[in-house]
Amino acid sequence: MNETNARTSGQVVGLAIVDDLVNAQRVLAAQRAYPESLRGLWEFPGGKVRDGENPLDALAREISEELGYAFRAGQEIVPPAGNSGWPLDNGMTMRVWTGVLLDTDGGGADGAVLTPTDVTSGAQPEGSDHLEIRWLTLDQNTEEAVEWIPADKPIVRALVEATGNMPTFC
Repeated sequence: MNETNARTSGQVVGLAIVDDLVNAQRVLAAQRAYPESLRGLWEFPGGKVRDGENPLDALAREISEELGYAFRAGQEIVPPAGNSGWPLDNGMTMRVWTGVLLDTDGGGADGAVLTPTDVTSGAQPEGSDHLEIRWLTLDQNTEEAVEWIPADKPIVRALVEATGNMPTFC
């Protein structure tokens, strides 16, 4: 069994949508519509893995339902050592991958990569899970740019570090 097909009970998946898989400069944040306790907070789009579902298949389903797009996955944002995912407040864990959105109007999953101008900030996403989507500059200020769901903050930090967009001090 490969890592992608690992046990999924209590598993949530998320996608850190970036503008480029090699040289990411921006990340897409989605503002929660519900539940009321999380309404208005920002997160990485995604959702729960169903029983017997592969995590990347679950992520493809969730991104299609929530945003109306297909994506190409990049690297998984590695959780803290010894964890099968990033810990969530409800006792579940979340695995998060980087990814780019694809223009699949021409058919197939091999569409062109969409840019931030193709996916407009402030837009109402296709599904009802989010109030708004917004592109953020991927740098040391990303964590403070919007009010992230607390469980996503360490993932934002890890994403910024992994993309090399932290300042270098001598």
